[in-house]
Amino acid sequence: MTGTNDLAIQLKEHFGFDKFKGNQEAIIQNLLDGKDTFVLMPTGGGKSLCYQLPSLLMEGTGIVISPLIALMKNQVDAMRNFSEEDGVAHFINSSLNKSAIDQVKTDILAGKTKLLYVAPESLTKEENVDFLRDVKISFYAVDEAHCISEWGHDFRPEYRRIRPIINEIGKAPLIALTATATPKVQHDIQKNLGMVEAQVFKSSFNRSNLYYEVRPKTTNIDKDIIKFIKNNPDKSGIIYCLSRKKVEELAEILLANGINARAYHAGMDSSTRTTNQDDFLMEKTDVIVATIAFGMGIDKPDVRYVIHYDIPKSLEGYYQETGRAGRDGGEGMCITFYTNKDLQKLEKFMQGKPVAEQEIGKQLLLETAAYAESSMCRRRLLLHYFGEEYTDENCGNCDNCLNPKKQVEAKELLCTVIEAVMAVKENFKTDYIIDILLGKETSEVQAHLHEDLEAFGSGMGEEDKVWNAVIRQALIAGYLSKDVENYGTLKVTDAGRKFLKNPQSFKITEDNDFEEVEEEAPARGGGSCAVDPVLYSMLKDLRKKLSKKLEVPPYVIFQDPSLEAMATIYPVTLDELQNIPGVGAGKAKRYGTEFCKLIKVHCEENEIDRPEDLRVRTVANKSKLKVSIIQAIDRKVALDDIAVSKGIEFGELLDEVEAIVYSGTKLNIDYFLNEIMDEDHLLDIYDYFKESTTDSVDEALDELGSDFSEDEIRLVRIKFISEMAN
Repeated sequence: MTGTNDLAIQLKEHFGFDKFKGNQEAIIQNLLDGKDTFVLMPTGGGKSLCYQLPSLLMEGTGIVISPLIALMKNQVDAMRNFSEEDGVAHFINSSLNKSAIDQVKTDILAGKTKLLYVAPESLTKEENVDFLRDVKISFYAVDEAHCISEWGHDFRPEYRRIRPIINEIGKAPLIALTATATPKVQHDIQKNLGMVEAQVFKSSFNRSNLYYEVRPKTTNIDKDIIKFIKNNPDKSGIIYCLSRKKVEELAEILLANGINARAYHAGMDSSTRTTNQDDFLMEKTDVIVATIAFGMGIDKPDVRYVIHYDIPKSLEGYYQETGRAGRDGGEGMCITFYTNKDLQKLEKFMQGKPVAEQEIGKQLLLETAAYAESSMCRRRLLLHYFGEEYTDENCGNCDNCLNPKKQVEAKELLCTVIEAVMAVKENFKTDYIIDILLGKETSEVQAHLHEDLEAFGSGMGEEDKVWNAVIRQALIAGYLSKDVENYGTLKVTDAGRKFLKNPQSFKITEDNDFEEVEEEAPARGGGSCAVDPVLYSMLKDLRKKLSKKLEVPPYVIFQDPSLEAMATIYPVTLDELQNIPGVGAGKAKRYGTEFCKLIKVHCEENEIDRPEDLRVRTVANKSKLKVSIIQAIDRKVALDDIAVSKGIEFGELLDEVEAIVYSGTKLNIDYFLNEIMDEDHLLDIYDYFKESTTDSVDEALDELGSDFSEDEIRLVRIKFISEMAN
C-alpha cells in the first residue's frame, strides 16, 4: 500500500504537480488497493490522472477502453511527454496498420508499456483477446463510461460487450470514469460492468464560473451571434450546430462578417479538420463552428463562450458541450438558442428507430425542453438532473437568477398533482399525469379506464405549462421523484405524502414563454414591415419614377421585400446593396446607384446612425444546385429533364430558377419555351406582365383565364424578368 506522502512524491516526480485535485488521491489509492472504482467527475476535473499515475506505479500494463480515436492520440502524446520512454503508452485502433500494431505488441511484451488505449471494437477482436490473455494486466479503465447506457447521451452498443471480454482476458481491478451521468445512467453502468459493489467517488458537477443563458431562437439568430462575437473580440469560442450543412453555412457567414471562424465536422477530409482544430488550439482562429464531434478530448482551457445554435438532444450532451468553456476557472458564457420547433425536428429524426430508442430519445428531449423553458435557476436544474442538490436560492450566474420572475403560490396545485400521481398508482410519466389533470380522453387514458378517476379533469382550470412547472419544481423540492429503474415514471416521496397531509407554502415561478417565431418570408410580395416607413415610402416613389422612365413594371426593378430590407439596413454602397435579399450584382449595378444615393442623403439629413450590427453580410448563395442549373440551362437541357436529373419536382426547379433570375442573373430559356408553348400563348402572357403592376401568378391566372396553366405563367415570368430586369 502506498502512503499519502509517497503518492504526493510520485505525483510531483512523474507529472510535476504539487498537489492532487478534488478526489484524485483517494481514487488512485482505491485502485492501487486492487478495488473496483467508479468515478463521476465533471469535464476538466482531472479524470485521466486517476488511471495514468496508477499505471506507472503498478506492475503490468493498464488497459484504457475509450471510444475516441482523437482523444487516444492526445493522451498517448501527453503520457510520452511525461516519460523518457516512448513505448510507455500506446494505442490500438482502426487507424494503425499491421506493422504499427506489431511494434505496440513488442513494447508490451518487453514490459515497456504501462498504458494501452484501445477502442471497444479493437478490444473485441479475437487476435487482440488472445494476445492480451498472455499479458500481465494491472487494471482496466473504462473511459466515457456513460456510453454503456442507452440513457447516456452517446450510447454505443459495443460498450455492452466490455464485461464479457474482460472476463475472457483475465481478472484485474476495474475503474469506470464519466464526466456526465444521471442516477439512472450510473445505475446502468455499474450493473452492466458487474461493479455494483464498487466504491463511488462523485465530485460536484457545479461549475460556478459558467454562466448559463437560453435565448429565443428567432429569424435574426445569425445577427444575434455576430453581435455577440463582436462584443467579445479576440476571445475563443465554439458554436455547436446539429447539421453539417448549417456548420458550413454559418462559418461562411461569420467569415463574410470579418470574424475569424472555421468549420469542423466528421464529413470534412481529415487533414482540413485537423488543421482547423490545430489553428483553434494555436489561436490562429477565434471561433470554431462545429457539430458535437468537436471538442471531445481537446484540452483548451480558455474557451470563453460556447453557443448552441440548436438545442442539444439531451441535457447530458448539453452539460458536456457547455463544459468545454472556462476550464481554467475563468469566464465561460454558455448561450443556447431555443425554439420548440427544433424539438419537433429532433423528434422527426427519431422516426424509424426502434420503439424503445424513440421512447428514450423522447424522454431526454422532454428534459431538455424543461430546462430551456423553465424560469428557475438553471444551475439548480442541471445539478438536480445529475442527482446533486444545490441549495442556494439564487446562483447569480444564469439568466433566470439575474432576472428573477415573480413567484406564485402553488400549494393547492401541488396537492392536486400528488393526488393524481397516487390515483394512477405511481406508474406513469409527466405527460400522462398532465393528460389526467386536464381531462384529456386519450386512447392510453381510456385503455387504463382512468377517465373514471376522481382526479381526471381535476386540473382543468390551468394550462399544461403551469402543470409542467409544478411537477418540475416539485421534483427539485423532493416531493416527487423519478423511478430509476423505469426512468421518467413519477413517484410520490415520503416528503410528498407528508405535504399532502399537512400542506405548507409552495411557491413556483411560471415557465418562460418562448413564442413561436415565424420563419422569414422569401424575398417576394408581402406587406411593409420596414423599420423606417418614411424611407420605405421614398424608395417606392423612386422605383415608380424609374419604372416610368425605363418602361418596366416596378417589381422588375426591386421587389417590395428588397425595399423593406433597404429601409431597415440602410445600404449606402453597391457592395452593401448586394447583401439585400433579392439583389444580385447585376441588379445592384443596373439600378442601385440612385437608391444608395437616396438612402445616404436620408441618413445624413435625419442623423441616422446606421447600426453596425444590423448589417449582417450574407454569403452569396454558391449552392451547387443553383450553379449546376445555370450550367444545364446554358447547355440548353430541357427543364423537365433537369428536374429529373436533380431528383426534384418540376415546381421546385422553377422555385430555384426564379430565385436565380430575381437576384439578377440572366437566363435564356427560349429553347425550352419554343418547344412546349404556342407562340401566341407565350406573347399573351408576356404582354400581360408588361402591363401589370404585380408579378403575382394568382392574379395573372385570374386575368388570363383557364386557358393558361400556372407552370406556363411561371415560365414566361422567368423569361420576362430575365430580359427586362437583368
